[in-house]
Amino acid sequence: MRSVRMRILVTLLVLAVVGVGGWQLLPSQGDKDKTITVGTTDAVTSLDPAGAYDAGSWALFSNVFQSLLTFAPDGASPIPDAAKSCGFVGGGLRTYRCELRDGLKFPSGRAMTAEDVKYSFDRVKKINSDVGPAPLFSTLGSVDAGGQEVTFHLSTPDATFPFKVATGAGSIVDRTHYALDALRGGTQVDGTGPYRLTGYTKDKAAQLTPNGSYEGAVTGTRRPVDLRYYSDGKALDAAWNDKQVEVATRTLTPDVLARLNPSDPNQRVSESDSSETRNLYFNTRASSPLHDVRVRRAIAWLINREQLATSVYDGTVDALYSLIPAGITGHTTSFFDAYPAQSVKKARALLTEAGVSLPVRFTYGYGKGRGSGEQEAAELKRQLETGGLFKVDVKGYEWTDFQKRWAAGKLDAWAVGWVADYPDPDTFGAPLIGTGSTMNTGYSSKTVDRLITDSRQFADRSRVAADFRTLQSDVAQDVPLIPLWQQKEYVVTSEDVGGGQYLSDGTGVFRLWKLGWI
Repeated sequence: MRSVRMRILVTLLVLAVVGVGGWQLLPSQGDKDKTITVGTTDAVTSLDPAGAYDAGSWALFSNVFQSLLTFAPDGASPIPDAAKSCGFVGGGLRTYRCELRDGLKFPSGRAMTAEDVKYSFDRVKKINSDVGPAPLFSTLGSVDAGGQEVTFHLSTPDATFPFKVATGAGSIVDRTHYALDALRGGTQVDGTGPYRLTGYTKDKAAQLTPNGSYEGAVTGTRRPVDLRYYSDGKALDAAWNDKQVEVATRTLTPDVLARLNPSDPNQRVSESDSSETRNLYFNTRASSPLHDVRVRRAIAWLINREQLATSVYDGTVDALYSLIPAGITGHTTSFFDAYPAQSVKKARALLTEAGVSLPVRFTYGYGKGRGSGEQEAAELKRQLETGGLFKVDVKGYEWTDFQKRWAAGKLDAWAVGWVADYPDPDTFGAPLIGTGSTMNTGYSSKTVDRLITDSRQFADRSRVAADFRTLQSDVAQDVPLIPLWQQKEYVVTSEDVGGGQYLSDGTGVFRLWKLGWI
């Protein structure tokens, strides 16, 4: 969304200034209108919610738009935001109804109605952008609206639908400013979120000011925020060291993260476990050199995640052996069970059985400026070319171009980070390995699709673990992707800024309103 969202594990906040009194943690009235500058390497694909399904865009959306529902910090279930209340109607998990909160107004002063909500969901599906969030609403059949009430009719039972409504895909737009069948261009945003977008320069900066007419789940005083976008981790590191930003997140370079010193009196460090993952995806279509499952299994025998985590990421990520990360219901070690150690011998045997010419040549793409993508690509190339079995043509692309290339099936392999859309294993199912997945690998399995569909029939989400364990075992055999690592979340703030520990918790909500001057 892309990279990707729930902090199930315990958050550790290290206050670098030892002995700070409680009174010092209260925001100063004199700083109420002083802008807080936040730096990130995340990119914004589009300012239109129908045209973006990535972490950088959704981080902005969660501040300038409202969804009917949202997530409280570390919350496992959605809570009302633009809605006054929401719930399934009757049995069967196929009808979901929400009543809008009173007093919601767009920047023009026009009141939001249920028609705007219906319009927003309808246009996401109608536009169906190749890099948009329409796949999240695969179970949404139709939407009815009347007055302040909106009703969603689902084609199949889907207990996860409220989670999807709470994401950036559920952002509500002003129907008088957004065409039903086309993405909106320009830099204007008409949302009802806690902030107004008052300035925007693509790949450079976004200026946010508190929305005085906001009504919703967010409480407390909000400070003006200047979001600055950097091309890569090195540029963000330089901006942090030059004190151009008061907050640095997603993502400082691994060597900087590894050297963070909790006792440094000039900064506050928040480190927490995350459900963000990174996978190596494969084009499984007949036209791809990776079409044969035996070729993909051979690649799985050559990947050394521990080496990758150590050499490229300085131990700031954990090796991952499953589709679903640790801390999320259904997590297993299916890829470790199937491919427990790097083996050139087993890989060669599979390629011989497949009858392919050696070395197998294929293209590998990565997004430029996306963390340590270039270094990671070099290490994966080294690992995969061990023994002369593969020849990997590596190339980096600007982020938007990269998205379009994998969406169009123009790459054989690519690595992408995945930030969970919501705190449920379902977010690692259909979007990644279901038929017609967002990752566009061409992979389709009736068994996997059935397991995903069956799991959505349980309102008690603890009951889906068995389905997802089976699903992950199938994925390890079919290898449409290979899990690489699971991220840790780091937020660094200057000593006079508090709230960094609440900024991001893996639910896709980027809580800029939690930041404040101390």
